[in-house]
Amino acid sequence: MAAIPSVAAAAYQAIAKMGAEAGAGAAAPGAQAANFGDFLTNAMQENVSTMKQGETAAIKGVAGKADIVDVVNAVNNAEITLDTVVAVRDRVIQAYQSIMQMPI
Repeated sequence: MAAIPSVAAAAYQAIAKMGAEAGAGAAAPGAQAANFGDFLTNAMQENVSTMKQGETAAIKGVAGKADIVDVVNAVNNAEITLDTVVAVRDRVIQAYQSIMQMPI
């Protein structure tokens, strides 16, 4: 498993990239402002695509039809994506639990 600081840095870069892309889309003249649901949908579709690319590269690597460097890079990207998704999920659950514990 990769070192925690490098995983955290990669996760931060991935989130920053997604935020920059969403911000750029909303700032374009004549473009309709994207809502948070669209942002999450696009982010999850991107994550699924990255995971599929990692799977495909791993299958090609096992079959001997891919360069090992490409396989390692694709699998590493998939691992970082999975770590990011798990970290976001954990934060959402933590926020939900905090809200549920608030006195009414």
